[in-house]
Amino acid sequence: MTTATVRPPRAKRRSQRPAWEEQPTVAGQLAKGALLTAVVLAVLIPVWSIVVTSFSSRKAIADAGGMVFLPRDFDISAYVLIFTRGEVSRAVWNSMFVTVTGTLISLVCTVLAAYGLSRPGSLWHRPLLLFFLITFLIGPGLIPSYLVVTSLGLKDTHWSLILPTAINAFNLIVVRQFFMGIPAELIDSARIDGAGDWRILTRVVLPLSKAVVAVVGLFYAVGYWNIYFNAVIYLNNSEDHVVQQVLQAYILAGQSPAGIGSPPALGFNAPPSLAVKMAVVVVVLIPIVIVYPFIQRHFTKGVITGALKG
Repeated sequence: MTTATVRPPRAKRRSQRPAWEEQPTVAGQLAKGALLTAVVLAVLIPVWSIVVTSFSSRKAIADAGGMVFLPRDFDISAYVLIFTRGEVSRAVWNSMFVTVTGTLISLVCTVLAAYGLSRPGSLWHRPLLLFFLITFLIGPGLIPSYLVVTSLGLKDTHWSLILPTAINAFNLIVVRQFFMGIPAELIDSARIDGAGDWRILTRVVLPLSKAVVAVVGLFYAVGYWNIYFNAVIYLNNSEDHVVQQVLQAYILAGQSPAGIGSPPALGFNAPPSLAVKMAVVVVVLIPIVIVYPFIQRHFTKGVITGALKG
C-alpha cells in the first residue's frame, strides 16, 4: 500500500517563494498591460502615420489636412521621385559607407584597446586607462576638433566623420569589463598550449564575447547612421552629404525636393511635398528597424553583464 504524497498548503508554498517570484496581483497585471500598451501606441501611431502619408496621394493629404492616418489612394510616386532624382539615393549610399566602414573600424579599435586594457600586465596599462576615463569629463571642444580634422586633410571627406570618433570611451569600458569577466583559467590554459595574445583574442575571448560585441556594434552603427552635426561642419560638397543632412533640408529647413511640381519629370501626378518628406523619413528609419531585432536579444547579456563584471 503506497502512501499518498501530502502536499503543503497553498499558502505555505507561496510563502517559500522568493519575493521577486511572487505572483502579481490582477490589478498589477492590468496596470502593467495598460502602461505597456500606451507606450507601444505612443511609438507606433506616429510611425504608422508617417508611413501612410508617404504612400498617400495629393488628394488624400489634402482631405486629411496634413498627416494621413487611414490609408487610401495608394501612391508610390514619392519614393519614385526621391530615388530617381539621385539626391536621396546618393545620400543613402554615403551614409551606408560611413556606417559600415566606421562600425568596422570602431569595433576593431575598441576590441583591441579593450583587450589590452583588460590584461593587468599590459604596457602602460593604468596611464592609458586613465586617459580614456578622462574623456568622460573633458571633451576636446569644437574648435580644436575642427583644427585637427582640417590639418589632417580630412575635411570634405567621409573620413572626417569616422576617424575622430572611432573609439567611444563608454563602449570601450563596457567591452573591457566584459573581457575582465572571462575566467582567467581559460586564458592561462591557452597560454600553456602555446597560444599568443592574438590567438587568445580571436580563438578564446571573442567567441565568448559575441553578445557585447554585437551590442557595441549596434551602438556604433546607430551613431554613424544618425551622424549630423559633424557632417554639417566638415562636408561642404553636396555630393558627399549623408542622409541626415538631406532629411534636415527637407523636414526642418522646408526645402522642397528637386522635381516636385515639374510635369516633365513625373507627369502631372507629381507627389506632394509632404509625402516626399515622409518618404525620406521612412528611408532613414528602415535600416535601423531591420537591424535592431537581430541585436535586441543581446542587450541584457552584453551591456548589463559587461558593465557589472570586473
